Amino acid sequence: MGEIRILVVDDEKNIVDLVRMYLEREGFRVMAAYDGEGALEKARSEEPNLIVLDIMLPKIDGFEVCRRLRAESDLPIIMLTARDDDIDKIVGLEIGADDYMTKPFNPRELVARVKAILRRAERTPRPRDERLEIGDVVIDPARREVLVAGEAVSLRTKEFDLLLAFAQHPGIVLTREQLLSLVWGYDFYGQTRTVDVHVAHLRKRLAGSAQVRIETVTGVGYKLVS
Repeated sequence: MGEIRILVVDDEKNIVDLVRMYLEREGFRVMAAYDGEGALEKARSEEPNLIVLDIMLPKIDGFEVCRRLRAESDLPIIMLTARDDDIDKIVGLEIGADDYMTKPFNPRELVARVKAILRRAERTPRPRDERLEIGDVVIDPARREVLVAGEAVSLRTKEFDLLLAFAQHPGIVLTREQLLSLVWGYDFYGQTRTVDVHVAHLRKRLAGSAQVRIETVTGVGYKLVS
């Protein structure tokens, strides 16, 4: 893949320097920005492979930066929030962030998440993947297209990957940790709230189906049933 460039955006220089130190130890090239305008400028001019993006930024906040970048590309984005507040996390994931971490965070875990997301981003659908049909839901992995009751439904990257994981294990209960591994590529127990938020979004996308739903198995995880 060649040199991997990470853009770290935070108005606290000590956080940027800490993250830079840990990422550079792993061989990444790290760029920095300290406000939203600088983040957009560097993201467009330097074309990083991933962005670590704080929410509370001067000039343009992280939510708006994420919205603008997501409208232009599928660039992986990890958002940072200073509050352990589900609203921030849900909004961040809703506008297209791949993941989030709450401050203060463990820099080693951040590095692990960066690596996992980059591994996932490198994977491309196999052209010979056959379409999957479950009830009135049709999934085309090669084209990354979904039909629900005959109607095309637009899914974000992680929503599609999550649906595909369920469809490849129909009727089987998948734990949150298994879904983190299958969809996000994590090989550790991360913040499983990420899974819950994406499942909630995916359920809305499948609302037009009369035959397929995602069931919650209390204390365990989720399963796709037809």
